Amino acid sequence: MSINRRSKNITEGVARAPNRSMYYGMGYQETDFGKPMIGVANGHSTITPCNSGLQKLADAAVIGLKEAGANPQIFGTPTISDGMAMGTEGMKYSLVSREVIADCVETCVGGQWMDGVLVIGGCDKNMPGGMMGMLRANVPAIYVYGGTILPGKYKGQDLNIVSVFEAVGQFSAGKMAEEDFCEIERRAIPGSGSCGGMYTANTMSSAFEALGMSLPYSSTMANVEDEVVANVKECARVLVEAVKADLKPRDIVTRKAIENAVAVIMATGGSTNAVLHFLAIAHAAEVEWTIDDFERVRRRPPV
Repeated sequence: MSINRRSKNITEGVARAPNRSMYYGMGYQETDFGKPMIGVANGHSTITPCNSGLQKLADAAVIGLKEAGANPQIFGTPTISDGMAMGTEGMKYSLVSREVIADCVETCVGGQWMDGVLVIGGCDKNMPGGMMGMLRANVPAIYVYGGTILPGKYKGQDLNIVSVFEAVGQFSAGKMAEEDFCEIERRAIPGSGSCGGMYTANTMSSAFEALGMSLPYSSTMANVEDEVVANVKECARVLVEAVKADLKPRDIVTRKAIENAVAVIMATGGSTNAVLHFLAIAHAAEVEWTIDDFERVRRRPPV
């Protein structure tokens, strides 16, 4: 079976000479046209710390894919920071952004006849949006979570974004000194990575690992640590093997796989947003799944 079975639609034959000419303009060689074209959906942005550390992962994906004998093709996906938009009119764009992200993945994979896609995301809607796009396109794919943030520190206590929301309430009620309030604000987010806690991003990353669409142990890595880069390179290798085997997302994301993912969500006390997102993911996978199935699964695993 040809490993460039999709991309050859735009790279092989006399009629595709103009197409190949455009690839040559990007540095391709004649020998590259027999290799699989693998998309890298890059969620990097400096909109939010959840995504500000993703470029190094996209760069590692490019290296890993080339080493595995594939042609990487980077394209961008947008993000909305729920943490920043919350409490403002901007939050109305958040759920819409999930659909936009899914559309970006599906559009580029479909329009460019990509043989596979590696999706990298960090913020909340990157996760389900990327997964929905992968399932719609249904070419060999893998999800790479950008990694969680490290905790902030103040007076011997760990901090995360919720610490700041709580500080707003305490300060407004006159129960916190202004100095403490300002220090918590400054220290809660010490660098890049998704919000630290079982909020939507970490809930979905854990679920994706159980779903079978991310590598084992990848959902709990921190963005600023070296293991996330090593994980991406391994993801690239595994993805090329999936392309060779023609192993597609809908072969993996079955009803049983979704049950496994939801069981992890329930066991860890994950975000209730997972209900909304897994209904959409199941729909994209063409798997029968209803809101009542969440309660059915919840009864089995302990929290």
